[in-house]
Amino acid sequence: MSKIGFIGVGIMGAPMAAHLLAQGHSLFVYKRNGRLPAALEGGNVGLCASPCEVAIRSDVIITMLPDTPDVEAVLFGKDGVQYGLSAGKTVIDMSSIDPLRTKEFGARIAAQGCDYLDAPVSGGEVGAKAATLTIMVGGNETAFARVKPLFDAMGKNVTLVGDVGAGQTCKVANQIIVALTIEAIGEALVFASKAGADPVRVRQALMGGFASSRVLEVHGQRMLERTFQPGFRIELHQKDLGLALGSARALGVALPNTASCAQLFNLLCAQGDESLDHSALVKAIELMSCHVLGSPA
Repeated sequence: MSKIGFIGVGIMGAPMAAHLLAQGHSLFVYKRNGRLPAALEGGNVGLCASPCEVAIRSDVIITMLPDTPDVEAVLFGKDGVQYGLSAGKTVIDMSSIDPLRTKEFGARIAAQGCDYLDAPVSGGEVGAKAATLTIMVGGNETAFARVKPLFDAMGKNVTLVGDVGAGQTCKVANQIIVALTIEAIGEALVFASKAGADPVRVRQALMGGFASSRVLEVHGQRMLERTFQPGFRIELHQKDLGLALGSARALGVALPNTASCAQLFNLLCAQGDESLDHSALVKAIELMSCHVLGSPA
C-alpha cells in the first residue's frame, strides 16, 4: 500500500480520497482550515500543516483544486509541494486547469527528478462518490502504469491521452461538449414548455430517441425539479470555458458556440447564481424567454 498525499478535499476531492482510504492506503491531507471532512474522519489520515509536509510524508501527491493559480500556489508557493519532493516521487494534478500552464508545471516537477501527471476528471460529485469518474491522463506511460491502481479506485474510464498537458486538453474538450449540451437541453425544454407541452413528458420521450444522453438524464431532471444544489458549480464551468476560449485564441481555433455559452454563464454569475449547479444554465434561457419551466404557457 502507498503513502498518498491529497490536497483539495472538497466536494469532489473528499469522496475521491475516501476511496483511496478504502483501498488501504495511508493518506496525508492538507486542509487550510485544519479540519478533515466527514468522509475522511476515523480513517488512516494524517493532517499536515502545509503542502510541503504532505510531499515529505507521501510517495504520491494528488491535487484537486479549483483553478490554475490555486495549483501553482500549492505546488510552488510558500511551503509548497516542490520543497518537500525528493527524486522518484509522483505528483498528480486532478484539477481542471490551463493545459499550457500544466506543461510548465510538469517541466518544473520533472526537473526535481519526479514524475508529473495531469489527470482531470469528469462525472461530478455523483461520479466522485460512486467511484465512476472518467479520468483523462497526460504523462509518460511508466508513471501512468505505476499509479493506475489509484485511478482505478476513483474512476471507471481511465485513459492515458498523451504527454503532460494532454489530459487537460481532453478535459477542456469535455467541458465544451457538456456546456453546449446543457444549453441545448435548456433551450429544448423551455421551448417545449412555452409551446404548451409538458416538459416532463417531453424529456421522457427524448430519453428514448437519438437525443438521449447522460446530460439529458441527469441535468434535464435537475432542471425540471429545480434541484440546483451544486454537483459542479457554474463558476467552475465558467472558468473551464474561459480556458477553452483562451487556448482557442492561442491556437487560432474558432469556438463560436462555446463563446455564446460562456456569455450565458456570465449572465448567471452577474445575477449571483455562480454557486448553483451548472444545470441552472436553463435559468438564463428562461430569463431571455420570459418563461419558467412548467409554468403556464
